[in-house]
Amino acid sequence: MDIKQFNQLNLGEANLVLQPCVHIPSWIAKLVQQRPYAAIDELYQAANAQAQTWQWHEIAEALAQHPRIGEKKAAANLSQKEQQFSQQEQGQVEPDTVLQQALYQGNLEYEHKFGHIFLIRAAGRTGMEILAELQRRLKNTIEQEQQEVKQQLAEIALIRLKQEIQ
Repeated sequence: MDIKQFNQLNLGEANLVLQPCVHIPSWIAKLVQQRPYAAIDELYQAANAQAQTWQWHEIAEALAQHPRIGEKKAAANLSQKEQQFSQQEQGQVEPDTVLQQALYQGNLEYEHKFGHIFLIRAAGRTGMEILAELQRRLKNTIEQEQQEVKQQLAEIALIRLKQEIQ
């Protein structure tokens, strides 16, 4: 879809287009309300700016909708579009059983420490790079990790937005 088509959608349709990008209703509502956008870059800039305003409770709710990194299939409660995004984003995570086990164990340790899933922009990263990031981030404080999660979620949302609206 191009920016002109997005600008012309009714409120409900526009919400549906943005929903697979991130489960943060305030982000979706703000981007829809700010239409029309003169150019696609204006939408991307607005999306990035709005992501910087996210509060932790919104992020925590969005995390509940994300599959764990390294899971073979996206969660069944995700829309078809979200499952496709997840599969594309994690496509470079090698099916190596040792790596899968290390990611699984790291995820458990991470969830025990931070109380939520490990979230990372998987697109463009190998499984080994993701594992290295997981191990590095396990050393973070809760506050440091919340900032990293916010940044990673924003990157994922913007990648998905760029795939939806060009």
